[in-house]
Amino acid sequence: MSSATTTCVHGPAAVQQQPREVRVEPARAVAVHLTRRGRAVLLVLLVGLLYAAFAVGRSNTQAAVTAEPAPQLVQTTVQQGDTLWRVARRMAPDRDPRPVVEQLRRLNHLPTSGLQVGQQLLLPAAV
Repeated sequence: MSSATTTCVHGPAAVQQQPREVRVEPARAVAVHLTRRGRAVLLVLLVGLLYAAFAVGRSNTQAAVTAEPAPQLVQTTVQQGDTLWRVARRMAPDRDPRPVVEQLRRLNHLPTSGLQVGQQLLLPAAV
């Protein structure tokens, strides 16, 4: 009597597959079609980028323009009868006192043009 034996193998050795060859096709150029809304969105984005670029460039030039050397200052004490107008006329007798008065107000952070006796004022050394 002949007896046949069958052997079953389970696990990774049981299945032996041959590696398959994978073909990769070159990518094809795909045409992009924008809708009317897509073109509008693209236009708004481009305009926004241009605006941002000009704003950045403009802020740099403004910073360079406003950089002035600090004026030399002299401190004085307000005497009886002094007003900003009189101080301005004394500082720059040949100039219109209005811009000098405004400069003194800004320099001393004065809300009004009124002065008090004994008050300290900063004056530019040369007007």
